[in-house]
Amino acid sequence: MRDCGVSDDHMSLFEVSGCFELPLACRNLIENDRFDGLIALGAVIRGETPHFDFVAGECARGIMEVQLATGVPIGFGVLTTETLAQAQERAGRNGGDKGYAAALAAASLLTLTVGTPRAGFRS
Repeated sequence: MRDCGVSDDHMSLFEVSGCFELPLACRNLIENDRFDGLIALGAVIRGETPHFDFVAGECARGIMEVQLATGVPIGFGVLTTETLAQAQERAGRNGGDKGYAAALAAASLLTLTVGTPRAGFRS
């Protein structure tokens, strides 16, 4: 987020146990009025059961619902891949750096609503 003028002291990292928990974590952070925008990062890697389909879809739906209900932008950087190697590749600079892309997406939405990002993004 430094590319968007957000300093390190305006960024925080929070971890959740899995992607399914991201929407609730985002909503709680927003409700506590601590953040102008969020970046949700994670990976859902396909296994041998349909669990992948439920987790990936509900995570995306939940994050979209939180955005629409609160008006706070959430960059969606949750990867859905077949293998851990694919997730690592897509997260790296040579694979498109999907986390960076999610951060820029959130920043661009924030500038549409309040101008230049002020109090920072937290992921």
